[in-house]
Amino acid sequence: MTGPVVVGFDGSPESLAATEWAAREAQRRGLGLEVLHAWPWPKRDVVGSDQTYHRALAQLAEREGALRALAPEVPIVSSPVSGDPVEALEAASRTAAVVVLGSRGLGTLRGYLTGSVSQEVLRRAACPVVLVRARESEPAGDVTVGLDLTHPAEAVLAFAFEAAALRSAPLRVVHVWNPPAGSEYMAYGAIGGLEREVSAVERTGLAEALEPWRGRHPEVEVTDELVRGKAAVELVDAAATARLVVVGRRTHHAPLRHHHLGPVAHAVVHHVHCPVAVVPYG
Repeated sequence: MTGPVVVGFDGSPESLAATEWAAREAQRRGLGLEVLHAWPWPKRDVVGSDQTYHRALAQLAEREGALRALAPEVPIVSSPVSGDPVEALEAASRTAAVVVLGSRGLGTLRGYLTGSVSQEVLRRAACPVVLVRARESEPAGDVTVGLDLTHPAEAVLAFAFEAAALRSAPLRVVHVWNPPAGSEYMAYGAIGGLEREVSAVERTGLAEALEPWRGRHPEVEVTDELVRGKAAVELVDAAATARLVVVGRRTHHAPLRHHHLGPVAHAVVHHVHCPVAVVPYG
């Protein structure tokens, strides 16, 4: 990853948290930081629009100054972009190493509120997108990654191992599995034997998937877990003590309008307290 870390900024508390996280991430990676303030700027001839424009520029300049103080060795560029924020961030993701966005607090159903811009960028970005919670810095703990063995996702493992290495943090790899459909109708003894057999196959597959990455990152302490259950539920539970959670998003090589997060990524984005990285693969 050689492009900059790009962060969306609009002056909100969640975007302030996102810019701080992004500055530290750029510092860890030895990359530049681009602070992108994109929104449909009003026409300059509309009453009051000129003041709004200059106020937004001053706010962006002030934030850039604060980030330079936070990470003085990081090259920082702030860019006001006139246009749709989703389109601007999606375009930036084509050359960025990571895109960072803010997420609001808990809603009435105890799920994090993800605005329409964040949801669209998560769905469409060409690079990993990290969602940072408002007023929360990255906590201590491990990096947790959800791995689906039915869909090889080298990009997801690459991001997770690199994130753990950069933080000198342990990596927890969670793979959730279920017995084959229809096994519930088998005799009790047969079910037990089948589950042991399937579990052994899944365990072997997990070890084989991780072996090359353990070799590339011997400095990372890796714990792998095979969990039976529903992937969305189990991964959210596993993330309770994480500092960063990494999940994948299949691209399917489909048009942008058909991209989607999938149930596991959707659950993690809305219910995990720490920052969440969504990595496209396919």
